Amino acid sequence: METTLSQAIFNAITVLIPMLLSLTVHEYSHARAARLLGDDTAKMLGRLTLNPMAHADMVGTILLPMMILVGNGMSTAGGLPFFGWAKPVPVDPGRFRRTIPIRQGMMLVAFAGPLSNLILALMSAGCLSVLVHMDSPMAASMISSVQLMFGINIGLFVFNMLPIYPLDGQKVILGLMGGPTAIAFERFSQRYGMMLLFALIFLGRGLLHTPMMWVAHGILAIFGL
Repeated sequence: METTLSQAIFNAITVLIPMLLSLTVHEYSHARAARLLGDDTAKMLGRLTLNPMAHADMVGTILLPMMILVGNGMSTAGGLPFFGWAKPVPVDPGRFRRTIPIRQGMMLVAFAGPLSNLILALMSAGCLSVLVHMDSPMAASMISSVQLMFGINIGLFVFNMLPIYPLDGQKVILGLMGGPTAIAFERFSQRYGMMLLFALIFLGRGLLHTPMMWVAHGILAIFGL
């Protein structure tokens, strides 16, 4: 059945809303972690908030994902890879408390974002486990939305934990390294990270499927799903 433009737009919006909420929690978690370590840069710039508009990037969060989703919804040829981004939270590691090394502080701030998505995925799975055992039309109507929230956060967690610059996983791995190894890895990341990231997005989408399924199945198993 052919998808009309209005249907494609509606379907895109149903994806963008939970994606925006998930990205908001992700960026807020970066800001909160930095604040706990002593850096109030994000707070001063109005980023320590759960207001989605404070974190949304007009191109990366709204326009580009909308165009991809609508285009893919109208296409029968597979379409473009779906991706987007929010405005990165500004972090000044020089303002961290002196009780923690800067590299480890940045690791904790970076990990806070993907961790928030993992927690949202766990919460979504918990909601699913309740909804599937409820015998009501309202519960049945909510299942697809919660499944979408679950899938989006699994994707955000796995994708952002990749050790590729400028993703959070790169800073997490860097924080676990020491001395010359960390310096060499940082230089390599700065030089080749963006090329590797775009190659993954456009050529290696299938590589993410397996780790996403592992994480998803593991979480669902916790709740007996």
